[in-house]
Amino acid sequence: MNKSAKTFSIMELSALEDLRELAELFAAVWGRPGEPPINSDILKALAHSGNYVAGAHAGQRLVGGLVGWFGGVPPHELHMHSHILGVVTGSEAHGLGFELKQHQRSWCIARGAMVIEWTTDPLVRRNAYFNLTKLGAQARKYLVNFYGEMSDGINAGEESDRMLISWRLDSPSAEAAANGRSPEPNFDELMGAGAAAILSVGQAGEPVQASSSARVLLCQVPEDIVAVRRSDPALARSWRMALRKTLTDAIAAGYEVTGATRSGWYVLETGAN
Repeated sequence: MNKSAKTFSIMELSALEDLRELAELFAAVWGRPGEPPINSDILKALAHSGNYVAGAHAGQRLVGGLVGWFGGVPPHELHMHSHILGVVTGSEAHGLGFELKQHQRSWCIARGAMVIEWTTDPLVRRNAYFNLTKLGAQARKYLVNFYGEMSDGINAGEESDRMLISWRLDSPSAEAAANGRSPEPNFDELMGAGAAAILSVGQAGEPVQASSSARVLLCQVPEDIVAVRRSDPALARSWRMALRKTLTDAIAAGYEVTGATRSGWYVLETGAN
């Protein structure tokens, strides 16, 4: 068992006071004091109607939460749309994101929902690694400006391109990840085997694009796009446009995103299945 599992108490929330505290946590995490991205009224409705609303405590303090609801209209498969995950900063919450997702996974499996989907900003390096390698999920689609222009404290003024993540809960990769056995792609080995880098970080932090028809393509994102947005909005936008073109062109050409490294490289393969 992951050591962090002994630290956190994760449970469903339904009492209004608990849901108000969760809404306040989300507001703090997203830099929207007094204006949570999802309010307690909606959380109450979701919990009451049998959806997933969970919070995590370290001792008596709420340090994280995760919310999702069921989707999928026949003939489509029942799945959960995982809408928002928030964890406070600090060492006390280290590893909590993984524990929350595993709790959600077990909750869904018990109710017969074998797929969880969510959207993520493809420019955020740590999210790419967490979703595709740490959890063993897959990236299905690139969604251009999915939510429109953002207004929260992290993404204000940014277009909201998102990657649609699909997590098949009974897949070998999800099972291996749940048991702490999620191998990270090896950049040097992939390059040695003929992979080609089609987007990388230049010497001044700029996006450097290239073209290739290799079977395996590698696409890098900056170390900290949130910091880039604050210090150089024009550079951040150039990264958005570069990644958008690189990934949409590759996906249109038949490539699939099959993994991500901790150092910020997406792995794209053609003929992966």
